[in-house]
Amino acid sequence: MESVVDLPVLTIAGLAGVAACAGFIDAIAGGGGLLTVPALLSAGLPAHFVFGTNKGAAVFGSGAALWRFWRARLVDPSQFSRLFRWGFIGSLVGAAGLLLLDPKVLKPLVLVLLVVAGVLVTVLRPKEGTAVPAPDVAARRALLLALTIGAYDGFFGPGTGTFLIVGFVGLLGASLPSATANAKVVNFASNLAAMLLLAARGVVLWKVSLPMALGQFIGGTLGAQVAVKGGARLIRLVVLGVVVSLVAKLGYELRS
Repeated sequence: MESVVDLPVLTIAGLAGVAACAGFIDAIAGGGGLLTVPALLSAGLPAHFVFGTNKGAAVFGSGAALWRFWRARLVDPSQFSRLFRWGFIGSLVGAAGLLLLDPKVLKPLVLVLLVVAGVLVTVLRPKEGTAVPAPDVAARRALLLALTIGAYDGFFGPGTGTFLIVGFVGLLGASLPSATANAKVVNFASNLAAMLLLAARGVVLWKVSLPMALGQFIGGTLGAQVAVKGGARLIRLVVLGVVVSLVAKLGYELRS
C-alpha cells in the first residue's frame, strides 16, 4: 500500500514545511488541517490516503501542544478523562464512516467540505464573557461537544481546533487560553483514534506522514509555547489572521 503514490523528496519536504506551519497555527487557534489537507490533495494522494496520512502527522502536533498546555496547568484535570474518552469514541465513529465512502465520491465531497469548513471558521468567533453553566450542565455540554466534534474530526477534520475553541468559550464559558488548552485534549484523542483505525486499514502513507509528523511536532510545540506566553490577546489575533487568510484563499479558489 505504501507504493500507492511515489512522491519526490522535495515534495515531501515541502509537505513537512506546510505541516510545521499548520502545527504552529493549530496549537494557537485551530485550522491547521485547512493547510495540510489541500496540500496533500495537491500532491496527488488518493482521498482516503490524504486523511490517513494527515492524521498520522496531526497526532504528533496535537500531542506536543497538549503536553505544553498541560505543563502550563491550563488543561482542566477534572475534565481530561471525559473529554479524551468521548473525543476518542466520536472520532472512531467518524473515521469508520469515512472508510465506508467510495473514493470516487470522497474527493468531490472533500472539496465541498473544505469550503464549508473555511466559511464556518470565518463566521464563528470565540467571544468571551459567556456565563459559566452549572457543573451538571457543563458536563453534558462538554460530553456532547467532544463527541460531536470528535466525530467530525475522524470523518474530515479541518477546522476542528477552531470549532472546539468556539464551543468551549460559547457553551462552557471558558477563557480563551483554557478553551485552547482543553480543545487539545479532544483534538489529540480524535487524531489518535482516527490514526489508529486508518493505519490499521493501510491508508497512512508513512514515508510522507512521518516527515510531516516531525513538522507538526515542532510547530505544535512552538505554537503552544507562544500561546501560553501570549495569552488571550495573541490567540484572538491569530484566530483573526487565520480567518482573513482563509477568506482570501477561498475567494481566490472560487474565482479560479
